[in-house]
Amino acid sequence: MSLTVESLSYTYGAKPALEDVSFSVAGGQFAALLGPNGAGKSTVFALATRLFATQSGTVSVAGNDLSASPLKALAALGVVFQQSTLDLDLTVRQNLRYFAALHGLSGRRVDDRIEKVLGQLDMAERAGETVRKLNGGHRRRTEIARALLHEPKVLLLDEPTVGLDAPTREALVAHVHGLCAETGLTVLWTTHLTDEVWDADQVILLHRGRVLADGPCGALRGDATLPAYFAEMTGVDA
Repeated sequence: MSLTVESLSYTYGAKPALEDVSFSVAGGQFAALLGPNGAGKSTVFALATRLFATQSGTVSVAGNDLSASPLKALAALGVVFQQSTLDLDLTVRQNLRYFAALHGLSGRRVDDRIEKVLGQLDMAERAGETVRKLNGGHRRRTEIARALLHEPKVLLLDEPTVGLDAPTREALVAHVHGLCAETGLTVLWTTHLTDEVWDADQVILLHRGRVLADGPCGALRGDATLPAYFAEMTGVDA
């Protein structure tokens, strides 16, 4: 498995945020960590990216335990946070070069990688534009391109479509699904929006810090729509 979470529990003081959360995502799979606001998705994300230290349980990325071998695990991980961290006054290419330098990458290989990932996300023509001039969807694509520069095995995205309009959200979801199909990239996409999940996607349904269901979306929802299944399982209107 490319990403494995086992028996993950976490508390904020006396308040439990996660209780014995376990799931795994195979290579090349698009998995949606789906749940209402407050379900614990952001806590899972913070633990999986080592923003928080684990209290109980383990996270493994490409076979590397995040606590025991953090450098190897993080090297196999690409991350897109909910809040943008791009430099608005640099161009798209400059942002990517700066990130590459932080990873110790330089030379012709970096330029080749930049051109490749921008091409995969239909951003090649905007490489010389400053980020400030880009719309929200193109800024997100730039962040995804940046996260893929070091050729990670697993890409984590935390509510990446927040603030985007419906057509832009749909296009971004399709692009990331395409990356999985074309490159074998493993994706964990956290969201509370059911229309971002496709029937072939793995769904990990999280509610009140617990996994309620884990499996292919189409099989889980059966004859119901995903919003109806979501509401039935969580008591929250999707």
